[in-house]
Amino acid sequence: MGRKFVDCREMPSESNCSLYISGTEEEVVRAAVEHAASVHGHEDTPEFREEIRKSLKDEAAVPA
Repeated sequence: MGRKFVDCREMPSESNCSLYISGTEEEVVRAAVEHAASVHGHEDTPEFREEIRKSLKDEAAVPA
């Protein structure tokens, strides 16, 4: 299973947040929703979680 990421810099924001979250799809969705709710005031709803899930991107594989 490949890693996913979400970069807060790619989201519309007045705070110019620079957080980058990567991991498994479920880890990233969970962390991104928690961050969006606690820092940016978004509501944790199934619709918002799906929006986050759709915005995830594949992280390029980095050789060990």
